[in-house]
Amino acid sequence: MSRLDPATLGRRLDDLLGTGERLIRGVPESGMDLEAPTGDGRIRDVAFRLFRLGQCYADGMDTARFSDDWRSETAPDDLRDGASVARYAALVRGRLGGWFEGASAREFARIIGAPGGPRSGHDLLEGVCADAEAQLERLRAGLARIGPV
Repeated sequence: MSRLDPATLGRRLDDLLGTGERLIRGVPESGMDLEAPTGDGRIRDVAFRLFRLGQCYADGMDTARFSDDWRSETAPDDLRDGASVARYAALVRGRLGGWFEGASAREFARIIGAPGGPRSGHDLLEGVCADAEAQLERLRAGLARIGPV
């Protein structure tokens, strides 16, 4: 099995976050507080966690410790509508883009403390991409519940 290189994985993560950003942007506040059918809380929390995951990756690579707390975090009170969550997404994507732009191959070989035990930055990125894909599917399921916006 061939692994994707970190640059490809970084683009994949940005694509996933970009898709989530586009999906959530037009959702009104009334739709954001509906419960997602996946049992993951409100739609705004599901969306927030998708983008928070990207922020956690960059932070984890900078501090050599990846936290799994993003799974239970809820959206801050000021992220009430889709536009505000999309702005947060854009900030996260900018942060990640800058991080990837400056990262050398050595960064991905570093060992990062993570739930389940230490992992290389490359292995962690593969896991983050898989988690982001699953979180995006949860968001899609929640948005399907409220219909077109």
